[in-house]
Amino acid sequence: MLKEQLADLTQPQRDRLAFVELRVRFVGEIRRQDLVARFGIQSAAATRDLALYKELAPGNIDYDAKGKSYVLGAHFQSVFDFPPERVLSWLTQGFGDGEPMLLKAWVVSERPTRLTHPDLDVLASVTRAMYQECPLQIEYYSISSGQSEREIVPFALIDNGLRWHVRAYDRKSCEFRDFVITRIKSPQLLKGSEVRVTERSDQDIQWTRIVELELVPHPDQPRPEITEMDYRLDRGVLRMKLRAATAGYILRQLSVDCSPDHSLRGPEYRLWLRDHLALYGVKNALLAPGYRSPDHLRPEAEAE
Repeated sequence: MLKEQLADLTQPQRDRLAFVELRVRFVGEIRRQDLVARFGIQSAAATRDLALYKELAPGNIDYDAKGKSYVLGAHFQSVFDFPPERVLSWLTQGFGDGEPMLLKAWVVSERPTRLTHPDLDVLASVTRAMYQECPLQIEYYSISSGQSEREIVPFALIDNGLRWHVRAYDRKSCEFRDFVITRIKSPQLLKGSEVRVTERSDQDIQWTRIVELELVPHPDQPRPEITEMDYRLDRGVLRMKLRAATAGYILRQLSVDCSPDHSLRGPEYRLWLRDHLALYGVKNALLAPGYRSPDHLRPEAEAE
């Protein structure tokens, strides 16, 4: 019955209702002005859209008179079946919030798919906690310590190329860490709990520190000129500025040889980090292929 009701609407109406659902589910609230700003409609039309969504999905949104906004209802059930890729592209890149549809591609293409995707209900709790700046109580499963109860203060999503993490302050260990979203269970927003100054992102040294790296063609690989073409090197160098909290992930994803003597072998190592000392003090540098700390101590892993 719901699908028939949606089919009777125009495509612009369905796109606006899909946007309402995304905002409420993953941000936690929506105002008429959000619809007006996103779609360029009049305030009266935005009011009608919100009323229509509430009629189609009773219990999904409630009106908060104090905040003058619509908030997530206690009995939310999604109307639109958004693929995880669309949700994550909307959250991180700001596009793809129209009604999910199977569209004909302009050209034939093929791309690798991820082995797993975050559970959207878990992801929604994480992103609402980020937007509303409140702590999140979770059940977390770590390879090193197994299952445990945690209170975290999340502030950013990180894609390491294989899976999604959330960067957060961990009240159990009293430090900033990365948590794999697929290992999070039973998330609950702690709306009455105050976020302390020491738990905010600007206190995360690994997040605020920017490392400048210079990547060059691997000295032991043939045809460096082709590497320059593939990676669009500027005068033989690819200069990158990365957050320390993400550097290890990105260097691993790009298969950069980070050994001081370019000792890694294999056709995947097309680039070499010219100065491995640039990673000194980066906690997740142990993820970078071949990296060895100058003091011969492996940095403690920061990712859970």
